[in-house]
Amino acid sequence: MSLSSFSGGYVAPPGLLDRMRALEAPATFYRETIPRGWAGWTGVGPLTSGQLYAVALPLLAGDVVTNLSFRSGGTAAVTPTNWWFALYSSAATPALLATTADQTTTAWGTNTTKTVALTAPQTIAADGVYYAAIMMAAATVVNLLGITLSNNMGQNDIPLTGFKMTAETVGAGLTVPGGAPANLSGATYAAARVWAAAT
Repeated sequence: MSLSSFSGGYVAPPGLLDRMRALEAPATFYRETIPRGWAGWTGVGPLTSGQLYAVALPLLAGDVVTNLSFRSGGTAAVTPTNWWFALYSSAATPALLATTADQTTTAWGTNTTKTVALTAPQTIAADGVYYAAIMMAAATVVNLLGITLSNNMGQNDIPLTGFKMTAETVGAGLTVPGGAPANLSGATYAAARVWAAAT
């Protein structure tokens, strides 16, 4: 599918938006889920302890994803026991491509970007909408910089042919990366769309 139709009603020529975005990127490889200027500085709260949250991440053929990054807002993690990131494919039912190592009890304070390497770099075979995912198990989970879509903007576009959810949640009681969902089957729409980056 064209990335130009993954969010909202505007449909541009196939691949145009992605190629324009690539031209705006710095010399080193960098992709993001939403422009940094859209992210609210106080953060949004899409995370639930022990649940995977995934946000749409446009990637281009030939990209090599080595790291994923997320940025906290005004709420720090309290007593984290497990947290990690993951990358999911652009398939109709997105499949797990790779995870990071478990960051276990590593502190995550307010207004802090965490960049963690995948266990193996992932070379992207085709243009598409992939998913950057995060899981945290903690007494209090971080909130993350991002935006919250209204139900009219987000929920109502899900049934349209060729459109994907901009963000979603799946699973419960998750802990270690080895228990990451094999795919995003049965995911639930999430109104909060957070900033994440692939490098």
